[in-house]
Amino acid sequence: MSSHFFAYLSKLRWIRRWGLKRNAIDENVMEHSWEVATLAHALALIHKRDFGGQVDPNAVATAALYHDASEVITGDLPSPVKYHNRDITQAYKALERAAERDLLNLLPERLRQDYRELLLEDELPALHHKLIKAADTLAAYIKCQAELRAGNPEFADAAEDLRQRLSALDMPEVHVFLDTFLPSYQLTLDQLLNRK
Repeated sequence: MSSHFFAYLSKLRWIRRWGLKRNAIDENVMEHSWEVATLAHALALIHKRDFGGQVDPNAVATAALYHDASEVITGDLPSPVKYHNRDITQAYKALERAAERDLLNLLPERLRQDYRELLLEDELPALHHKLIKAADTLAAYIKCQAELRAGNPEFADAAEDLRQRLSALDMPEVHVFLDTFLPSYQLTLDQLLNRK
C-alpha cells in the first residue's frame, strides 16, 4: 500500500503564515513548525529541570513538529479571522479536527496509533498541549519582534498583544525562557559572534 502522508507534509513549505499582514520576512508553516518544536522542547526541559515537572521533552518536541500539520489541507487561517466570532471559531476548529483525521487516515493502518497523539490535538496530553501552545505564542512574538526590527510597524499591535499574553501565562518555564533567551534575539549575527 502506498501512502501520500509525507508528500502532503512536504507541502507545508508552501503554506504562508501571517496572510493578512505585509511581511518583511516571509514565514511558512514548515519553518514555523520547526521553530515551535525547538521552543517547546526548551520549555519542556526547563519545566522538567527547573521545576521538577514530569514530562518527556522529546515527545513534546515531536508533537510540536506536527502541531499545524492539518494546515496543509485547511491553509493557515489568520487569527483575526479564526477568532472573529464564536461561530467562525467553532467551524474552523471542526474543520481542523476533520483535516487531522484525514491526515491520520493517509497513514498505513499499522502506523496510525503511533501518530494519533501527534496529529489529533484532542488526544495530545494536556501538559504537552499547554507547552506547545506556549511555544507557538512565543514563536509568534519572536516573529513580530523580527518584523519590527526590520522596520515593519504592521506587527506592532500583534507584538503588544502577544507580549501581554506571554506575561499573563502562569507558566514559570515561559518566564525563564523570556529572561534567559529572548534578549539575544535582538542581536545581529555579528553581535552574537563577538559577544564576550
